[in-house]
Amino acid sequence: MAKHVKKLSKTAGMAPGDLVLVGEQRTEKVKITIIDYDENQFQEKEAESIEECFLFKQTPTVTWINIDGIHDVETIEKIGRHFDLHPLILEDILNTGQRPKYEDFENQIFIVLKMLQFLEKSNEITAEQVSILLGPNLVVSFQEKTGDVFDPIRERIRKAKGRVRKMGADYLAYTLLDSIVDSYYALLERTGETIEDMDDELVANPFPETLKKIHRLKGDTIFLRKSVWPLREVISALERGESKLIKKSTRVFLRDLYDHTIQVIDTIETFRDMLSGMTDLYLSSISNKMNEVMKVLTIIATIFIPLTFIAGIYGMNFNPDASSWNMPELNWRFGYLGVWGVMLLVALLMILYFKRKKWI
Repeated sequence: MAKHVKKLSKTAGMAPGDLVLVGEQRTEKVKITIIDYDENQFQEKEAESIEECFLFKQTPTVTWINIDGIHDVETIEKIGRHFDLHPLILEDILNTGQRPKYEDFENQIFIVLKMLQFLEKSNEITAEQVSILLGPNLVVSFQEKTGDVFDPIRERIRKAKGRVRKMGADYLAYTLLDSIVDSYYALLERTGETIEDMDDELVANPFPETLKKIHRLKGDTIFLRKSVWPLREVISALERGESKLIKKSTRVFLRDLYDHTIQVIDTIETFRDMLSGMTDLYLSSISNKMNEVMKVLTIIATIFIPLTFIAGIYGMNFNPDASSWNMPELNWRFGYLGVWGVMLLVALLMILYFKRKKWI
């Protein structure tokens, strides 16, 4: 199971608003992309420096600034100074262990959520923190590294498909949130298929390795719940809030996004219940397997008890010459075959009796 706990001890004793990265340290260059558009025009470029973004602070068109890489604290500080961001917002951007949250600063809305991904090679779920800042005609998104689920949005903006070029920055922020929530479905489908396969394995032939898989899935499900559950409050606050940055036309879409979030949470809760029952099912299956083994061994032992008794009697070697009662079968021509016949008959009768009682 992957380790999903961020080390927050380095922030102990620091003043609120002090900037320090909590998360994976990286060395690559921060990638800054700018998309500026309205219904009639569009431009996209990759900025060489953060100063190029400052030209779009108060343009009448919608501007989306995406920053891949938050390890450069100096860059984050420059953005904060130019766009008048509260120091606590900058602190939350750099704290990659932040709980999904929503903050309304009147002329700015700040949102934090998790972008989840399944890694095929390591067979584990990873989470990347995405911070979204919404302002008048401006959306700034912060990601830990390059690579996201926003390519379909970029393509719609480039080709003027859908509503995104006709709507404002609030609708762009909604599409980013919606894209992240939609990516949860693929992850949940994969998790659901794994749980179904595990359930079949438990019923058919459970192994000790199966219990390890259940434990790993439990940890992943707890992590999913921790990442998604607070998002319900975030979407609800966006939908029901009174911020002037969110238009009435966009709140309808946020309501639909809230429904999707609830559906994701319900699915995760269902998985948790299924996995909790799987542990009991595993123990029950192992117990049943042991009972079947013990049943077979008991039947074998029960059949051999009277046979051992007969063999023990004829192993005492009493002298038949001393008395007619001292095992006269020892001098009988068919004594050996007769004893074998009796023993086989006893075993056959016992097997027939067990079958009649449906013990075997």
